[in-house]
Amino acid sequence: MKNNDSSIAVFTGLGHGVFHGFELAIPLFVPIWLSMFDVSATTLGLVVGAGYALIGLFAPLAGVLADVYGSKRLVLLSTGGMGLSFAALSVLQSVAALTVTLMIWGAMASLYHPSGLSLISRSAEQRGTVLAYHGAGGNVGMVVVPLAAIVLLAFFQWRLVALLLTAPAAICVIVGLFVSFDDTVSEAASAQPDSDRTANPTLVASLRNVVMNTRTLLIGGFVLVFAIQILYGVYYRGIFTFLPDVLTDLPMFETVAVGDREIEAGQIAYSGLLLVGIFGQYTGGKISDRGRSETALLGTFIALGIASALFVPASAIGVAPLLAVCVALGFFIYMFAPIAQSLIAEYVPAESHGLSFGYIYLGLFGIGAVGSAVAGVTLDYGGTPALFTVLTCVTVLCAGLAVVLVARSND
Repeated sequence: MKNNDSSIAVFTGLGHGVFHGFELAIPLFVPIWLSMFDVSATTLGLVVGAGYALIGLFAPLAGVLADVYGSKRLVLLSTGGMGLSFAALSVLQSVAALTVTLMIWGAMASLYHPSGLSLISRSAEQRGTVLAYHGAGGNVGMVVVPLAAIVLLAFFQWRLVALLLTAPAAICVIVGLFVSFDDTVSEAASAQPDSDRTANPTLVASLRNVVMNTRTLLIGGFVLVFAIQILYGVYYRGIFTFLPDVLTDLPMFETVAVGDREIEAGQIAYSGLLLVGIFGQYTGGKISDRGRSETALLGTFIALGIASALFVPASAIGVAPLLAVCVALGFFIYMFAPIAQSLIAEYVPAESHGLSFGYIYLGLFGIGAVGSAVAGVTLDYGGTPALFTVLTCVTVLCAGLAVVLVARSND
């Protein structure tokens, strides 16, 4: 890669890792907050869900702000804001303060994907390669940060751990302040002649374009893809918000001694599940390149539904079957992303890709955040069996919509 592309890859890769690292480290604090604040899973599910919801609810606006004020500024604001929010967790004393802090974190996190992806699409010459490094950065973050949190929680008080986890965000901000790259539209990213593009769009003009382009999106296959993203978001938040707590409560997962300290084996299993997700993303990308994305999506949901239905029976049999189910869950949960992104490219005109991704994250992270509350309620009133029954039903609905997509593609 050229120096400009390399700088963009490093900067956005770090930012992507910070986002997913924080996102998947939060559930590790849920068991601690349940005990510390003496609240129900339903209440904490609503609190955590509120923070996650803002990631998606603000995503379309974040894309507009990136157009007006520049992607690099938005990425810096996002990573710095996420880091400061996590630092604030270390001093909070109430559920109300936790709610406000997580909502601020969610608002800052919402800025990342629209601005980071637009930076790559506009400024990188080798977009595919830079996007690959960007994805790899997110994968590394989603494994390394939660694993670091698990180890640190075995040795330090949780408030100090929350503060220490801000280090990746600080590194990203420092790199962003000192790294130099061209943040203008590259020839490879430009699909329109200069006369059709506005170099410095105003906020009002950008918002007007959002309204106009939205009308073109809300027809045809994109509506089905958007509905699938919402349901998948419910599943994603529903399973990950309380999964560390669910695994830790299983009697088969005993604590593991590390020196004179102990680490919950269930949390190690959670980290391993995230690690498997790296291979799932890679496989999903390869399959979507070589075959029909609609068929691949349907197969993914069928496999994910089977794995979800087998979680409770496997946990009653033994460690080996349960670990096999966890491997399948981690693989197929993350296999979804590249397949869904390929579908967006196929169903949406090129000039509307940015806005379409804003709406996709609105569905996935915004509306889908209700999954945290759903998970909390089902755990409170029905326990783990009820949770995985609901999650399995969600995959069945997703598979049903995928069948419609397959049928449409055959016409």
